[in-house]
Amino acid sequence: MDKKDYLDISKASDLKNPRERILYRFFEMIPGILSLGTLLGVLVLSWILPSAVAIFVICFCFYYLFRIFYFSLHQIIGYFRTKAHMKKDWLKELKKIRGKDWKDIYHAVILPTYKESEELIRESLDSIIKSSYPKEKIIIVLAIEQRAGEQFERTAEILAKEYSGKFYKFLVSVHLNNIKGEIGGKGSNVANAGKFLKEVIDNLKIPYENILVSTFDIDTKVYAQYFACVTYYYLTEENPLQASYQPVPVYNNNIWSAPAFARVVSTSNTFWQMIQQERAEKLTTYSSHSIPAKVFFEVGYPANVVSDDSRIFWKAYFYYNGNYRVVPIYYMVSMDAVMAKNLWRTGINQYKQQKRWAWGCAEIPYMMFGFLKNKNISFLTKFSHLFTILEGFWSWATAALLLFLLGWLPILLGGKSFNFTVLSFNLPILTGRIMTISMVGMIVSAILSTMLLPPIPNDMKWHIRWYKKSTVFLQWLLLPVTLILFGSFPALDAQIRLMLGKYLGFWVTEKVRK
Repeated sequence: MDKKDYLDISKASDLKNPRERILYRFFEMIPGILSLGTLLGVLVLSWILPSAVAIFVICFCFYYLFRIFYFSLHQIIGYFRTKAHMKKDWLKELKKIRGKDWKDIYHAVILPTYKESEELIRESLDSIIKSSYPKEKIIIVLAIEQRAGEQFERTAEILAKEYSGKFYKFLVSVHLNNIKGEIGGKGSNVANAGKFLKEVIDNLKIPYENILVSTFDIDTKVYAQYFACVTYYYLTEENPLQASYQPVPVYNNNIWSAPAFARVVSTSNTFWQMIQQERAEKLTTYSSHSIPAKVFFEVGYPANVVSDDSRIFWKAYFYYNGNYRVVPIYYMVSMDAVMAKNLWRTGINQYKQQKRWAWGCAEIPYMMFGFLKNKNISFLTKFSHLFTILEGFWSWATAALLLFLLGWLPILLGGKSFNFTVLSFNLPILTGRIMTISMVGMIVSAILSTMLLPPIPNDMKWHIRWYKKSTVFLQWLLLPVTLILFGSFPALDAQIRLMLGKYLGFWVTEKVRK
């Protein structure tokens, strides 16, 4: 295998060397083995060695309590930093920079779409128009799918005609069907749009160093100072071309219309990203983010994976031999919370979306294989990254089940010899108290979530407005349920699929506005 060929691997069967293919296949099994091994081990050992499992459960509860306090601290700090960034006049800050002219920086925004409504696309485009950054420095690429049909090609033509005079360039790229080696979805669409964008930029003779490429979900709405804020970070970073720029995603577009469980899941994702912003050494790109054009074109956006947003980071990380990072931008971009035509369908779509995100576990074999191939990254750095991602996906799949369901197994299965011990008597007391103390994390999330919410729409009926406002705090009582139904279960689903080689395709989240 060529020195850099491993950068384009999507699964074990991509490898021609039988030994490497077997090794990669083993790496694909590791996330599922760890998670299922933990859960099945607790189940079996609760019957055979209930005392050992009881001690493990108590230790895990203390570990989880420490994590809650640690994460809550980062969550609070991240929240206040974000609020401060949202209030700052970033255009004014740009004018203070000496030695670099911010007016040289262009922003190319790729908006991949598949059967989304014209209204939804317009809302995203209008948010960019309302932003403070000069529109003559913004290039829009509306990336449509051929498989969506002629109706959506006509929609793209209408939008191009209407918006072309409002930006420096308004481009439309068409991603063809069934291209060999690709997975149909956002990643392959963005990759195709990127190739088209490169041709245009080459013809315009704009230096790559003067362009930031933002890959947004089609429902992404930017706040007024987003492009100015990213530009400021780009111009003030020590090594700006060796970094991606990650804002904080919130799901405020339709938050007041979405059901309570969808609001809890969406807000939990926001807070997790805020926590990750505070741990920049562990941060990877997620959803909507910005990349220097030089990196985007040089590394090549991945077209053969589901989790393209994280894969582009790891691909660049290996391409530059570990000399690549994500710069946390404490500025928000807003997207849709999951919502469908009815409650049942919303629940199904929420599960599917979480499973698609949990398919990020496919980055684990990619990283492990890449670390074996790349000898320019230190062992400690490799170990740190692998521990972080393994622990993260393991916790995602197992923590809620261990805390809320399996912690009682030693008492239920341990038999009389265990149930008459002091440890058996104290197990529910200790775990109960630990879980009560850990409620502080939920309270912090509940308080901060209310402070992040946009104003409730005026067109809502008064009784609905009253109901929404009164339940916005109480909705966090659903957290234990959402952590299991939309956390552990889809994470286990994804890891078992990867372990069995039942690879996931890209599923587009349905966008419904009410």
